[in-house]
Amino acid sequence: MQNFSEIPEDTTELLSRRFPDSFVWLIPASRMHLQKFSCYDNFVTSNLFGAPKHSSNGHAFEHLLALLLHGGRQASQILKERLPTQLTLVGFSKGCVVLNQLVYELSTAQQQPELAALMHCITDLFWLDGGHPGGSNTWVTAEEPLKELVACGATIHVHVSPYQVQDPRRAWIGREQRRFVRSLHLLGGLVQEKVHFEDDEPSLEKHFRILEEF
Repeated sequence: MQNFSEIPEDTTELLSRRFPDSFVWLIPASRMHLQKFSCYDNFVTSNLFGAPKHSSNGHAFEHLLALLLHGGRQASQILKERLPTQLTLVGFSKGCVVLNQLVYELSTAQQQPELAALMHCITDLFWLDGGHPGGSNTWVTAEEPLKELVACGATIHVHVSPYQVQDPRRAWIGREQRRFVRSLHLLGGLVQEKVHFEDDEPSLEKHFRILEEF
């Protein structure tokens, strides 16, 4: 999941190199506001500028399942219309709101067999320099959803740059990111964290370099 207006042409190639033995789906935002603000309304209710309104009663898992099944039909000779036995989810920049919404839905997804089966396929989740135009909730900090995330057993990968977590104009992003990681550690989660380019000046170019470095 990635910001539609910012997708480099070689993103799929970068991800294919990062996951050489995997099938790669690149899911853009469903709409753009003012050709600048990515909005993932198909995964999470958002305001005009794409700031999410997270809820445990959303439809992100249902939409993800539909996309995977459709992709499977499009490549049925390879996937034979089956869910993958292992699923890695990667969110970059504003696309991380999709991962956050999935975390909020973990408890309700377990109550539906098809969604629970999909949930148990997830082995790794990558948050890559998450950010969005809202003034809060860039990272999941509520304890109950984080407990569910730890309980699912997936490995959580957190890759950030100073562009997001050291911007004084958006200081909440860094605070929430640190709380996210700290809470997962305290809950016994499998967490891997890396701050990229931490000795460099924050820049949009380094923000995009995360896609090459993670």
